[in-house]
Amino acid sequence: MSIFLSRVGRFSARHRLLVAGIWLALFVALIATYAVGSTRTAPTAASQTSSSTEASETLTLMEKQFPSTSGASTADTLQLVLQAPKGDKVTDPATTSAIADLLASAKNLPGVSSLTDPFAKTAPYVSPDGTVAVSTLTYDHPGNLDQKTKYYDAALAFQEKSHPGIGVNLGGNLLETSAPAAGIGEGLGVVAALLVLVLTFGSLLAAGANLLVAVFGVGLGAIGVVTYGAFFPLGDNAIILAAMLGLAVGIDYSLFILSRFRSELRDGRSVEDAVARSVGTAGTAVVFAGLTVIIALVGLLVVNIRAISEMGIAAAAAVAISVLIALTLLPVLMRTLGRRALPKKYRHLREGAVIAQTPGRRNILAAWGRGVVKRPVLFAIGAIVVLAVVAVPTLSMKTAYNIPGGADPESTERTAYNLVLDKFGGIQSPLLVVAEGTGIASKTSSIESELKGLKGVQQVTPAQINGSGTAALITVIPTSSPISDTTVDLVSAIRSDSTVSGVDLKVTGEAAIYIDEDAQLHQALIKYVIVIAVLSLLLLTVMFRSLLVPLTATFGYLLSLLASFGGSVAVFQWGWLDPIIAAPQGDPMLSLLPILLVGVLFGLAMDYQVFLVSRIQEAHGKGLSPKEAVLTGFTKSAPVLVAAGSIMTVVFAGFASSTMAVAASIAFGLVVGVMADVFLVRLILIPALLTILGESAWWLPKWMDRIIPNIDIEGHALDAHEARSSATPVDRERETVSA
Repeated sequence: MSIFLSRVGRFSARHRLLVAGIWLALFVALIATYAVGSTRTAPTAASQTSSSTEASETLTLMEKQFPSTSGASTADTLQLVLQAPKGDKVTDPATTSAIADLLASAKNLPGVSSLTDPFAKTAPYVSPDGTVAVSTLTYDHPGNLDQKTKYYDAALAFQEKSHPGIGVNLGGNLLETSAPAAGIGEGLGVVAALLVLVLTFGSLLAAGANLLVAVFGVGLGAIGVVTYGAFFPLGDNAIILAAMLGLAVGIDYSLFILSRFRSELRDGRSVEDAVARSVGTAGTAVVFAGLTVIIALVGLLVVNIRAISEMGIAAAAAVAISVLIALTLLPVLMRTLGRRALPKKYRHLREGAVIAQTPGRRNILAAWGRGVVKRPVLFAIGAIVVLAVVAVPTLSMKTAYNIPGGADPESTERTAYNLVLDKFGGIQSPLLVVAEGTGIASKTSSIESELKGLKGVQQVTPAQINGSGTAALITVIPTSSPISDTTVDLVSAIRSDSTVSGVDLKVTGEAAIYIDEDAQLHQALIKYVIVIAVLSLLLLTVMFRSLLVPLTATFGYLLSLLASFGGSVAVFQWGWLDPIIAAPQGDPMLSLLPILLVGVLFGLAMDYQVFLVSRIQEAHGKGLSPKEAVLTGFTKSAPVLVAAGSIMTVVFAGFASSTMAVAASIAFGLVVGVMADVFLVRLILIPALLTILGESAWWLPKWMDRIIPNIDIEGHALDAHEARSSATPVDRERETVSA
């Protein structure tokens, strides 16, 4: 592979206009395709739930047995939740009169076709204590998103007006939550990444080239994703994750190759040879690292939930584009930069001059490495303890597939939802119970009595019998929220074997569907972690031809993953950084967050493992002792890893400033995970463990050695190829220039 990739790099360097033109043409073609697709009728948003859960299957059964339920009105609604002044009741004559006047004004709001009277004798909607009344506004034909936005804004303005003697909160979900526009945080993250690159390279041109390639890659990936979304339904979160991950790995992959290019220039190679050599060696590591990320993201398909599958596929596509651009477009810029990729004071030196490595940062990191190698047990225990402490909040992690009332605890929608929940119980998310059995009509009273006796039930409505008399539909109002443990236990209790002979009870409804989705994600998370751990062991065994190196890498990854979970719980569930993080806090974690962190952090952890241990393996292959190999490899790779980790941190931190809970929680989890994996696992724990293991770290059974392919990340095949292709070797005079 190293020979093939070196030829790709050399070809790209020699045919710069052609390669750049192909990428630009592809970018223009995608924009043109998007322009065509965006003129079409917007596709209907795809369902984000899986059809394989018990509640989803029961919903299909209910619609079959009770056809009238499947034809329910599709009209959009909002709620006006009305409160009486403290100490009064909404049924007091003065308050009732004020509410009547308020509802008369609300009926004239734009788009409102009808509203309900909370005091109607046929269907009153007044709390038992008389302090809250609810009126429902109906919008039969709200039209497109712009029209809905106008209707919602008008209703919100009405709610915010002064209504003497009445408290008004607007509830409902006329508008679907959408991704917010990019804010200043994302831009600051990119600027901070540029500063890190400038400090790393000591060259603004090299830093600019690195960032330019990454930004072009994420732009191409993003336009590709939105172009696909113009023709097929695609969620906003898929675009967010693709952009976030595409930018991060794009910067990192270019950083690894560009760093090797500069190293080859320092060793006296010509510009073209340095390009080919860097793509053949560091490019091989990039391909392997990129493949691990892609495999991990595509593996999200095992969850079998459309929204998560979309996010995984979109992010995998963005990573694949970043890899291809790093292997082809970056060589174009490296060839264009030439020796200007080096710090300014070295650019005048003639080709063939060997530049000694500068002290400074390398000495600091070398001292760090010497400390780890000298006291490996102490450093290993210290890193594990710190990671374990950060991971402790994971024990308190609660998840929910959907947050009832909206994601913002401070919003009027959440306030309205909670008021109704407090006064009326779970009437906003009822459980629909389908009872099947022979002679069901004669058994409904027994079924209703049984349901009323269950813990967590507030109300049971009379059963509705289907036309054939084989099924009954009963609505159960729980006492608590759909995401409370009480409601979860209630759903499980209803599904347990009924004491009524010959009756089978099934549960559906929005609350039951979300409960099942959350449980399905928990099961998928366990399965996914096992798959990822096995995949990690297999890939790294092939990569490093060792059994213990993959074990230490996987152990370190699991520690950084738990630290990521712990940090996310502390911030988004416990609200520790509420004044700093703009996104809503205080709710259970979204169910999709842990499984996304598992996949993304796995890919990034394998990246860092490859770039660190490949250098250690290279040094060990040259005959150095295990301790010397660890120190040599650490000293060479640590500056790049520190830069890569810092860049990832600031880029993800920019996305963590988002006001959207999903984007911010994913990004913050990645910030914690990356910092833990780079600075504690890869730069402390792994060198310490490899030092403790010594020569046994590189042990591999002979039978495995014969069947495992040789990846050759060090470029030995490239060395041999270059030696064979040199018909008349000429020893070039080299001068060593001290820095």
